[in-house]
Amino acid sequence: MAESRQGWRPSLSRRDLVSGIAGLTLTGALGGLGACGREQTAEPPPEPDGPPKGSLEWAVAGPWRAQHKARDAARHPMETLRFFGLQPRMTVVEFWPGSGWWTEILAPYLAEGAGKYVAAGFQTGPGADPSQVQLMAAFQQRFTNDRRLYGEIELSAFGPTSGPVTAAGTADMVLFMRNIHAWMAAGIAEKAFADAWAALRPGGVLGIEQHRLGPEEDQDPAAANGYVQEAFVKQLAAEAGFAFVAASEINANERDTKDHPFGVETLPPMSLTAPRGSPPNPTFDRSKYDAIGESDRMTLRFRKPE
Repeated sequence: MAESRQGWRPSLSRRDLVSGIAGLTLTGALGGLGACGREQTAEPPPEPDGPPKGSLEWAVAGPWRAQHKARDAARHPMETLRFFGLQPRMTVVEFWPGSGWWTEILAPYLAEGAGKYVAAGFQTGPGADPSQVQLMAAFQQRFTNDRRLYGEIELSAFGPTSGPVTAAGTADMVLFMRNIHAWMAAGIAEKAFADAWAALRPGGVLGIEQHRLGPEEDQDPAAANGYVQEAFVKQLAAEAGFAFVAASEINANERDTKDHPFGVETLPPMSLTAPRGSPPNPTFDRSKYDAIGESDRMTLRFRKPE
């Protein structure tokens, strides 16, 4: 055994061993740096298409609005709602939502944000306008059967003898969107402002969009042509107790001469060619009115004082 030990010689010198270990260490370090480099240059996961779900941009761009998006250029939904100060956790009451042009935006947005949308539609019952009854039935069918998108919509009513549109003092925002002229014709404009006041909490917002009559024109008490003076709307609001906050020209249209043969409904989107209730007139030249586009409208924000 001793002879075997004496005859044994290492195949590598001490210096060779040290160099080999150092080489292995360097190779490992470089490999680690290479891996780090690969991690740093790895491409991030793809961004989801479209605006973030639950944002106002998402609600305005929603594919469920495919039939109504064409009017966004005239109605400016994003700018209008931001001017009113809409927030996702609000309780919002819209008077007379009609077929749901604004509902398509408001209901999904509020549903995603833990807010609440209240539709104060036409008052139906004995003697109600059949067209309004039909419109309300279609509205209810559409917006209450897709709770995943529109959430739990609260349905109420506004009309000559209607009660509260929602629990008193619980709404953060009430919207009157191009309906004041119809309430003037029905003699319930003052009631609309009073009902809005009752629904709103102190500090709540009343947002108004309305076809605007020129200040030099005489105000028809029934607003038969659909146009209302801005000063008259402010007077109605003040008489109900509201404080005026601001006005915006978001929905202004200087091309609107406001002297159309069938009132504001001569313009798009109604585009009448004959008086309401009459058959369309195929010989009526629409080019002038189509060039004007949608009406000149005031956009006003009021507040219920604290």
